[in-house]
Amino acid sequence: MRVLVAEDHITLAARIGEGLTDAGMAVDVVHDGAAALAGASDTAYDVIVLDRDLPLVHGDQVCRSLAGVAARILLLTAAASVDDRVDGLELGADDYLGKPFAFPELVARVRALARRAPSAPPLVRRGDLTVDRARHRATRAGRALSLIRKEFGVLEMLAAADGTVVSAEELLEHVWDVNADPFSNVVSVTLTRLRRKLGPPPLIETVVGRGYRL
Repeated sequence: MRVLVAEDHITLAARIGEGLTDAGMAVDVVHDGAAALAGASDTAYDVIVLDRDLPLVHGDQVCRSLAGVAARILLLTAAASVDDRVDGLELGADDYLGKPFAFPELVARVRALARRAPSAPPLVRRGDLTVDRARHRATRAGRALSLIRKEFGVLEMLAAADGTVVSAEELLEHVWDVNADPFSNVVSVTLTRLRRKLGPPPLIETVVGRGYRL
C-alpha cells in the first residue's frame, strides 16, 4: 500500500510516516500543499493523509484538486466539529479524522480506505450508462434511473471498478453497514432489482465463483 502524508507540522508528520511504515505501508511525507499536489500527480497513491491547514496551497484546495484521482483522501485536522467534518467531506474527502487522534485508529482508517474500490471521477460513463457520483444520479441512454441508495451504491462501485470483477463480499463491505449479515442474500437481491431497472441489453455480468462486473 502506498500512502502520501501531507502535514506541515514536521514532528507530527515524521511520527505519522514512521508509524504507517511500521504498519507495513510505503509512505512518502511532504509538508505543504504544493508538494502534495506534485506528489499526487507523479505517483499513484492508494491513500492520501491530508492536513487541511497546509502552507503554499491550502489543504481545502488540494482536496478539491485531487477529488478525481484514484487515491482515497483522509483529512486530518484540529478542526473537528460536525460542520468542519461536513465541509471536509463535501470538498471530496473520503474520511475525516480530528486531532488529537489515537494512532491505531489512523492506521485502521487508512487501511479501510485502501480496501475500497478505486475512486472514480465525479461523472463516470460506461457505454450508454452515466453515473453522476456527485449528484447521486444515474441515467441509461438518457433515461433517468430510479435507484434506491443501496442500488446506486452497487452501481457506483461496479462503475468505479472499470470492468474488473467486484466480489459480493466487497460489495457487502462497502455498500452496507457493519450490521449486514454476511450470510444473507441481500447482495444478489439488490443486483436483481438493479438489473431490472437498468433494462436490456444486460450490463452486469456474473462471473461464477468470483463476483460481478460491469
